[in-house]
Amino acid sequence: MSTTTAEIQSQSQTWREALAKAESCAGVLPPRGARTLYLGCGTSAFVAHAIANLREAAGHGHTDWAFASELPQGRTYDHVVAITRSGTTTEVLAALRSEELRSAHRTVITGVTHVLPADVADTVVDLEFADESSVVQTRFPTTLLFLVRHLLGEDLGPVLSELDAALNAPLGLEPGDFDHYVYLGRGWALGLADEAALKMREAAQAWSESFPALDYRHGPIAAASARTLVAPLCRLDASLIGDIEAVGATVVDLADDPLVRLVQCQRLAVALAQSRGLDPDLPRHLTRSVVLEDA
Repeated sequence: MSTTTAEIQSQSQTWREALAKAESCAGVLPPRGARTLYLGCGTSAFVAHAIANLREAAGHGHTDWAFASELPQGRTYDHVVAITRSGTTTEVLAALRSEELRSAHRTVITGVTHVLPADVADTVVDLEFADESSVVQTRFPTTLLFLVRHLLGEDLGPVLSELDAALNAPLGLEPGDFDHYVYLGRGWALGLADEAALKMREAAQAWSESFPALDYRHGPIAAASARTLVAPLCRLDASLIGDIEAVGATVVDLADDPLVRLVQCQRLAVALAQSRGLDPDLPRHLTRSVVLEDA
């Protein structure tokens, strides 16, 4: 079993540990009403997108998200929450030190607190229990999202049960039957769709795309064929499913809850990598953290 697979399977444990540690990790959500920016790079940026949507939809106040290298211009925030699994991502540290964010309260969510420079954070949220050895992120982002949903008041008991069942069941499809993978989302699940597509590119070097679900008809569907697998991270209405199937593509529902769907997409990416003779623990051209020496 690859390390990546073992960490995917461990999410049942880390999600439950997040519930047990929720009080000490409450800093992932700034006070209600605070104007907030979530930021990150790669996977962390997509998680920032999902959290921003969840927080604002829950009525906690104005919430933006951004790639750390592309900060919003001309806006001020009460709180900035940066996500960096490694604690060393160059662009994240630069953003936290930037003039644009200097007046905000800065929170960093990380899995490696001891390497985090002292000058970048007013508050540190320690998610070491969800940290990973793998280059490709799996349990760290999902555990954080699970924690956020709990702190926003969701009853996640049914989600845990669904996760347990999903991890112990076969995927029910052969990933090698396809060479084009499309992920669709709406609301907070749009960030999950972006993350699912990234997992497929990272682990399996595959052609993968992600789109807002209802925008898929507006151009991207032209690339679909019988070799296209569409895996939504949310429920799709029957008319959209019909339109996708009419062009020969396959639509698969991997789970009910969006976060469990993401876990299944992680499994799909690893399965495709292995069918192609690739090692998901050694993704091409990637390292665990992007650290730029010149910065």
